[in-house]
Amino acid sequence: MKSDNVPFPFELFLVDESSGEKKITEKPFAGMSNCSDFVLLKEDHTLGNLLSEYLKQSPHVMMAGYKLAHPNVPEVFIRVQTDGSVTPREVMIDVCKQLVAAYGQLGREFTREYELRRMVAAGNQDQTNGM
Repeated sequence: MKSDNVPFPFELFLVDESSGEKKITEKPFAGMSNCSDFVLLKEDHTLGNLLSEYLKQSPHVMMAGYKLAHPNVPEVFIRVQTDGSVTPREVMIDVCKQLVAAYGQLGREFTREYELRRMVAAGNQDQTNGM
């Protein structure tokens, strides 16, 4: 049974696109040139810090940082300012592509290592049973 003020657990991380929610939105920041704020819905420090740190490593980024509005509100605000040779959106997309590729490679390496260890363990078990 669900209480009226308690969301279902999946509502804490899944975006309801049918109701018009978007996972990420960009709002140009008028106070600085070549600067945008990105709002990531239903995210926390994990993704905010990861993106912020990778954005800082980009050669065209002058400033990048993130904050959470409130601990109980799952929204991350990321501000990015570039040198003007590329837009903040282009840098954000590039960093996201880099992270997807890096974590894809990590997943493949992990799976490969896991399967190799499983085969070695099965071989050791066969040798133990065969003796």
